[in-house]
Amino acid sequence: MACVLEAPLRMSVLSEVTASSRHYVDRLFDLDPQKVLQGVMLLYLLQQETSSTELRTECAVVLGSLAMGTENNVKSLLDCHIIPALLQGLLSPDLKFIEACLRCLRTIFISPVTPEDLLYTDATVISHLMALLSRSRYTQEYICQIFSHCCKLQHWHSCGFKSLPQPLLCANGPDHQTILFNHGAVQNIAHLLVSTSYKVRMQALKCFSVLAFENPQVSMTLVNVLVDGELLPQIFVKMLQRDKPIEMQLTSAKCLTSMCRAGAIRTDDSCIVLKTLPCLVRMCSKDRLLEERVEGAETLAYLIETDVELQRIASITDHLIVMLADYFKYPSSVSAITDIKRLDHDLKHAHELRQAAFKLYASLGANDEDIRKKIIETENMMDRIVNGLSESSIKVRLAAVRCLHSLSRSVQQLRTSFQDHAVWKPLMKLLQNAPNEILVVASSTLCNLLLEFSPSKEPILESGAIELLCSLTQSENLALRVNGIWALMNMAFQAEQKIKSDILRGLSTEQLFQLLSDSDVNVLMKTLGLLRNLLSTRPHIDHIMSTHGKQIMQAVTLILEGEHNIEVKEQTLCILANIADGTTAKELIMTNDDILQKIKYYMSHSNAKLQLAATLCISNLIWNEEEGSQERQDKLRDMGIVDILHKLSQSSDSNLCDRAKTALQQYLA
Repeated sequence: MACVLEAPLRMSVLSEVTASSRHYVDRLFDLDPQKVLQGVMLLYLLQQETSSTELRTECAVVLGSLAMGTENNVKSLLDCHIIPALLQGLLSPDLKFIEACLRCLRTIFISPVTPEDLLYTDATVISHLMALLSRSRYTQEYICQIFSHCCKLQHWHSCGFKSLPQPLLCANGPDHQTILFNHGAVQNIAHLLVSTSYKVRMQALKCFSVLAFENPQVSMTLVNVLVDGELLPQIFVKMLQRDKPIEMQLTSAKCLTSMCRAGAIRTDDSCIVLKTLPCLVRMCSKDRLLEERVEGAETLAYLIETDVELQRIASITDHLIVMLADYFKYPSSVSAITDIKRLDHDLKHAHELRQAAFKLYASLGANDEDIRKKIIETENMMDRIVNGLSESSIKVRLAAVRCLHSLSRSVQQLRTSFQDHAVWKPLMKLLQNAPNEILVVASSTLCNLLLEFSPSKEPILESGAIELLCSLTQSENLALRVNGIWALMNMAFQAEQKIKSDILRGLSTEQLFQLLSDSDVNVLMKTLGLLRNLLSTRPHIDHIMSTHGKQIMQAVTLILEGEHNIEVKEQTLCILANIADGTTAKELIMTNDDILQKIKYYMSHSNAKLQLAATLCISNLIWNEEEGSQERQDKLRDMGIVDILHKLSQSSDSNLCDRAKTALQQYLA
């Protein structure tokens, strides 16, 4: 049992301890570990119900003081099973003792070393805490604070905006938000928002900000809750006003942001457009504390992340795009800083500021071309992103690559700024041995840099991208498989034969089959897209089919026979149509009666898209000007294809009708 305790950082609380327990406290700060151990054990003896309530209360106060010390103190107290002892104390009838136990629990749960799940090990604890909410303003403050810190399914400051859930209580157990919600947290805490105590109001507000985050169930409930005749969103809006303390404004903005993102409040609602968004932009201004600027920018990035109109409004509010450039100026130049504490503070927040600015720029530029242009024209922006890609902080690297990804959606910027700053170099470097969350965004960005009009395509190819992308297609991570195959698909578009051969060699037939039998439809569609791009232009079609024809025909057969959606089958028939356009490759179809029967079947299918793609195959097979066309026409006529073409030439679908008539003309010529 590791019960070595270090002196706390905050000694003020010890003034609450009366002289009667002073000798226990002295022992706890003794340098001799044995005496410390005796002191801790003595404290546990003080938990006995045979002790007087006054002594037990002092004991809880002393433990709370220790918990305010170092993280090692908290670890030692956890090792001594302090939480079950304090939870047991909450069953006492004595209010002062209950408050002391709650205060100590609050201090322990605030510590980053305390597992949140310890609050949920006994199902009766949450119910009991809910019941204690009505006892006093102290029980209200501490319990709300405990709930806020023990509701950790998702985080505001995650690396991405949508973070991965934390491990749940048990394999199939409900998450923290759901447990608190099911125990009536919304109803029990809502009225605390109008408490006379500022601390209670603030802790209740913080509680709602974590309960509602990415939780439609909570958000939809909050929107209809009445407190003293007022709806909760209206109460939150009042708390956003400029005359309220900053932490209250920020936390209210978080609540409204979560409700908006969950669909409980419309994005064009005045409480979002005229209240929440301007409040968050205010938080980004130079006269706010660095911590407030970080939280303001991150929350705003999350609010506008998926809404074009909010992105446009934010971009023209208070010169936000220019204002964010200031986030990169910390720490200030050392000569200007005489105060060492200030330098330390700036250094501590510099990473967070850059991360927040990159995230907000990523959200702002997600859709609108003009906004992207403004962002890129902001002083040294591309240099800052390039530097961000190689920072030591993984969170900054991730935010920088998110920002780059957002800007890479611009055709204009791909052709200009991206090329001028050779962003592909740090991006390729970032793709080596990066964790998955960075790989996903970096590979998405690479997909855009590999589009045919991007000048970066050539140098990326030369730097070994094919091998890298082929390895991504083997990842267990779905997003990486999709991005790997997507990037290869872009790379193969209108590419020269050597590149196509390199892709096929890098992938291997075995891996190609693996991808074509992937359970995810996105992987399948992108792989078919890759095949379609590889099998374009006649010499390429003939060359690839001469080396990989047997395997490709096998794959096509499998998909056309399988249980796949219309889009998958259409894409597969389009691949066949490309093969049919080859000079020698078309013989692989003509000598395969099974495939010919499948084409015939899809010509009479109920779906016009499939009929059109199948008819295109026939059209390419029977084209008059090509050698052997007469034999192919005769064989297909004997199969009854001409009769089907006559029927299709009467179709109400104009595209299908035209395609069938074009094919029939080959027989007449």
